[in-house]
Amino acid sequence: MNNLAQSFIVPERLNAKIPKEMTGASRDDVKLMVLDSKTGKVAHSHFKDLSSFLRKGDVLILNNSRTIPASLKDTQGERTLDIRLSRQVDENKWDVLIVGGLYKMGDKVRFNSGLEAKIISSGTEEPLVTVEFNRQGKEFLDVLYRIGEPIRYEYIEIPWSIESYQTVYATVPGSVEMPSAGRAFTWRLLETLRRNGVEVGFLQLHAGLSYYGSDRWPSPKTHPESYKIPQETAEMIREAKKEGRRVIAVGTTVVRALESVGARLEATRLQGTTNLYITKNTSLSVVDGLITGLHEPEATHLDLLSSLIDEKFLLKAYQDAIHNGYQWHEFGDMNLILHDVE
Repeated sequence: MNNLAQSFIVPERLNAKIPKEMTGASRDDVKLMVLDSKTGKVAHSHFKDLSSFLRKGDVLILNNSRTIPASLKDTQGERTLDIRLSRQVDENKWDVLIVGGLYKMGDKVRFNSGLEAKIISSGTEEPLVTVEFNRQGKEFLDVLYRIGEPIRYEYIEIPWSIESYQTVYATVPGSVEMPSAGRAFTWRLLETLRRNGVEVGFLQLHAGLSYYGSDRWPSPKTHPESYKIPQETAEMIREAKKEGRRVIAVGTTVVRALESVGARLEATRLQGTTNLYITKNTSLSVVDGLITGLHEPEATHLDLLSSLIDEKFLLKAYQDAIHNGYQWHEFGDMNLILHDVE
């Protein structure tokens, strides 16, 4: 658990429950808290004004992994189980979290549309288990999109559609939870940034479960996630680093992918699986800034943020965000951490 875990409390009223666009506003109408990583100075704005804080030549890297409906309900027998996908292990094997009932190794879980899953072993870490499905590939995804639902935590009261859990640029299915740092982007804002000389590139890192329930969070050391960095994105970053331009990650998933490869971004290392755990003691070799949401005090994401900004500055800014009514979680407000803020 990070050093900030006991340093602040997020009031229940600050849990964002409704997607911004469902209120009649635009996705990019959420608030934006801007932190200067050198001085700790805080500025308050709106995400639609992001271009005011970036400069010509900055490189913005986004995760275009698409969220899949990763919650499957077993209602075929006497019990009701919620099977939450966490990570694909093999063609038809997944690490999953089983919520809502008792089970044992060897049990078969049956869903609608003929889908079955057999519990075959313990998973990568407690409390995950590995299951083997009777479908794989496109056939599995077809069934998943018919009968699955987005993973929804207790602070979300309405079962929003899977589209509410997508970024506008999501293209490659694989994340069981939305890479939510990019949710506030609109095509209009991306076009504004490009017109202002900001370069935009994409990679994929398929995000796994971020919470196991009952105050249990994944250990980043045993929470592998797969990533792929296209050659054109690697070249864009190489040129920027060579010329001293800033590389700004959209989301902790992007930081994890880029820092897993390192500054040279060698062609042979542009895809794989990462267990990289980034803390305040990590010297970042690629990323100069970060756009992210606001994280719970127990989340290991805060350890990663501490690699970009001093913990004292971060804590003060989070307390300021609470005072100013910022909203947390995937439908919430945003945070930009950057040195030499314009």
